[in-house]
Amino acid sequence: MKRTFSTELAYIVGLVILALGVTFMERSDFGVSMVVAPAYLLHLKISQTYSFFTFGMAEYTLQAVLLILMIPVLRRFRISYLFSFVTAVLYGFILDLCMLVVSYIPWEGIPMRVACYTLGMVLCAIGISLLFHTYIPPEVYELFVKEFASVFGKDIHRVKTVYDIVSCTIAVILSFCFFGFWVFEGVKWGTIVCALINGTLIGLCSKFLESRFEFKDSFKLRKSF
Repeated sequence: MKRTFSTELAYIVGLVILALGVTFMERSDFGVSMVVAPAYLLHLKISQTYSFFTFGMAEYTLQAVLLILMIPVLRRFRISYLFSFVTAVLYGFILDLCMLVVSYIPWEGIPMRVACYTLGMVLCAIGISLLFHTYIPPEVYELFVKEFASVFGKDIHRVKTVYDIVSCTIAVILSFCFFGFWVFEGVKWGTIVCALINGTLIGLCSKFLESRFEFKDSFKLRKSF
């Protein structure tokens, strides 16, 4: 028999696991995912002058800009959009906490870095899978893809692919502008590997969760979102 898993709990646990996964990938120094790469580059550059500007702050700052740009592009505004920014801020705080904790773990040598990267990618897939099973608005990244596909009647997987390509291109441009031509910061071979297998990993994790758990709401809040 399947065990019951609260969709609200899936939201919290998903954010924590996702943040931890991103932290491990960053710690490996093999490259972060295309989605977070632009924010990571902003963090690296701005923190050189303002040390208080964390990775988490870069995440929700960039997502706030994306949310502002999304409204005129879609010609639509919903109150639930604002909660996506709340999710981004919550995720940012969790990410900074994870970065602080993981920084005390000694990950030296190629084998340990590979293990760190692999663990991070798997955790990211699990975190996203959990977030797929909740009704609470996701981060602005996922919201933009979902709403764009809905408004313009496009296939969501194609929109996601285009979004990832654009995000990766922006990250490469930022890397060149911030750190010099042919200097790749944040976007490395690990980013490409993640792009190739991340979708498959998320699908496998979702199937695993659905085979063992039945996701149900613990609170009557679904209509509010």
